[in-house]
Amino acid sequence: MYTFSNKLKTFSFILMILGALGVGYGFMTSHKSFEEVEHLLAEESHHGGGHGEEATHDEASHGAHATVDSHAESHGETAHAEVDEHAKHIEHVQHQIANRPWSALYVAAFFFMMIALGVLAFYAIQIASQAGWSPVLFRVMEGMTAYLLPGALIVLGIAAASHFIGHNNLFIWMDPEVVAHDKLIEGKTGWLNIWGFIIRGLIFIGGWSLYRHFSRKFSIAQDTAEDKSNFKKSFRISAAFLVFFIYTESMMSWDWIMSVDPHWFSTLFGWYVFASMFVSGITVIALITIYLKSRNYLEFVNENHLHDVAKFMFAFSIFWTYLWFSQFMLIWYSNIPEEVTYFVTRFQDYKLPFLGMVVMNFVFPILMLMNADYKRIPWFVVMAGLVILFGHYIDIFNMIMPATVGDRWFIGIPEISSVLLFAGLFIFVVFTALTKAPLLVKGYPFRKESEEFHY
Repeated sequence: MYTFSNKLKTFSFILMILGALGVGYGFMTSHKSFEEVEHLLAEESHHGGGHGEEATHDEASHGAHATVDSHAESHGETAHAEVDEHAKHIEHVQHQIANRPWSALYVAAFFFMMIALGVLAFYAIQIASQAGWSPVLFRVMEGMTAYLLPGALIVLGIAAASHFIGHNNLFIWMDPEVVAHDKLIEGKTGWLNIWGFIIRGLIFIGGWSLYRHFSRKFSIAQDTAEDKSNFKKSFRISAAFLVFFIYTESMMSWDWIMSVDPHWFSTLFGWYVFASMFVSGITVIALITIYLKSRNYLEFVNENHLHDVAKFMFAFSIFWTYLWFSQFMLIWYSNIPEEVTYFVTRFQDYKLPFLGMVVMNFVFPILMLMNADYKRIPWFVVMAGLVILFGHYIDIFNMIMPATVGDRWFIGIPEISSVLLFAGLFIFVVFTALTKAPLLVKGYPFRKESEEFHY
């Protein structure tokens, strides 16, 4: 039985406290007055570039269009129109700055939730396929999936709070004024409405959590059972859950991520998000396994198990890249304005995180994990895993931030604090769950095969 050490527990609490303080600071400093934003843009313009320069060009462009379209107007009316455009731009920037702490919190919350959801899907696949190598890791997976229920409720709660408390900081389709003046969003209100969003979210979370509850229950019951009835029940519900998961994961990705850009859609998006959550979940399985092994808790796990987990990290990094390139290349090459705008925005304002993400999620894992021997070296897998996790955090960052904060992005106190907050919560929930049952599934039919697994 694993014992949650006081040091690790203290560490998780420290992360949560530091994170909460930083998140609070982010919210307190995000509300800028009209004059403060105007002064900020003037300073940026004065220093010769950045956001201020773009704002100056935008204002000049708006002014030019106003002049062309109104030859008959007086100079006073033209000047008044330019002042209105200037005020609108400042209000827009003001809104983007206010969005940043909400967005940072949402990105971190979704990132840790998707790790738990990815592990739950991986766990179900292992049971449904009756895999022989992985049962010695089942309790690690079950411990990680304990975070799914609180983590998913937090994601849904932040999204709802941004509407009820934060004045639609994340999802513009939640703003009735925007919908009233946007025919495209208005046409999607049958799906994109706040109560439908919340109800669907609760259905997703309920289904995932029910599967996690019963699969865990059957797993523990099988330890002392004299027959294989619990294993058979677990097999059947795992197969059913995977069908439910395929549909709900896609709808969740549309609702919780893709709808921040309600004018854009991709038919590959559900698979793309799945690949990111799957490889992230498998990577954390490797990291927690290596940690527990170093503390002498998983003596039945050998280098061959680590090698197989690292193979999945390698394989699904390639799968993620395949989906990323398929989505990007087809949209970019077709050059349809309403589709390609999504990537144009990211190339213009997010070039470093956008291209850096590809290096961290594809190039680095390929180079580090291609060699079979390296997959058996714990510190090497840890190093590759940390880079992969950071790369997929940036992936979620790139999905959310351009639509919510525009070019006002930065990885600073709100972003780092949000990661610390949810990392601390994740560690506490997962390692507490690991103490609730033995770390080896003693009654599982393929346990002996898994313990003796070798090449």
